[in-house]
Amino acid sequence: MRYDVLIAGVGGQGTILASRILAAAAILKGEFARTGETIGMSQRGGCVVSNVRLGAEKVSPYIPNAQADLLLGFELAETARNMGRLKPKGAVIANTQTIKPVSLSLGIGKYDVEELKEYISANCGKAVLLDGYGLAEQAGSVKAVNIVLLGAACGAGMLPFDRSELTRTIEHSVAPRFVEMNLKAFSLGFDAAER
Repeated sequence: MRYDVLIAGVGGQGTILASRILAAAAILKGEFARTGETIGMSQRGGCVVSNVRLGAEKVSPYIPNAQADLLLGFELAETARNMGRLKPKGAVIANTQTIKPVSLSLGIGKYDVEELKEYISANCGKAVLLDGYGLAEQAGSVKAVNIVLLGAACGAGMLPFDRSELTRTIEHSVAPRFVEMNLKAFSLGFDAAER
């Protein structure tokens, strides 16, 4: 297995837990996994990018430009900003919920949701855009958006793991009191992307 996943979002969305779950699933499968993060002002809603390299033992933990097989976008503008890291026919799973930057409240720049969606869809092999926050809220907490997006990637056939491999890894990666909610979030994402 050789597969590179780039996870892009902002601080507090659970990007690092998502990268750890993917790496742990690979290890449980007997594969090598390497991760690396670029964390800006993450505690203040800044950019966070996690790199997950599966089956890539003798490479850097950071995915080079135009080499990611999959881009998991936790926020629409961060997804668009990282499209250059995706292979030409790579896949995208993106949360359509937006977290508007401070510059907008100051009247600087614009944030056109439809334009961002069109750009993302036009610049990849396959895109699944979904309301990850809405699905996470249905599961019991908006903090489960990371698990919703992992479920969507699995449901769309964009990960080298099957459903049981990822749910087993989630069960071992989250606190016992949150397992049921996270499994529900995974199922909601899986079903939304499978349709």
